[in-house]
Amino acid sequence: MAQGPNRILDDFAKLMTDAAGVAQGARREVETAFRAQAERFLSDMDIVSREEHEAVKEMAVRALDKVEELESRLAKLEKTGSASGKSA
Repeated sequence: MAQGPNRILDDFAKLMTDAAGVAQGARREVETAFRAQAERFLSDMDIVSREEHEAVKEMAVRALDKVEELESRLAKLEKTGSASGKSA
């Protein structure tokens, strides 16, 4: 009779361990399904990825730097042109 309660407790512990494993597996399946649905939703909305956003942002920064450089060169050329126009 000493083994009776221990056997029941062992079976109960095994059952709880199995139930925890099943719950964890179900959780993974729900997460996977949710991620797939979220990715589908975002792709349907034409939302850009972070990588695409960062790439375009970097291109814009470089373009603005180039514009500032060209504006500076133009200002110098205009000064040179107006200075040579006055001496003529």
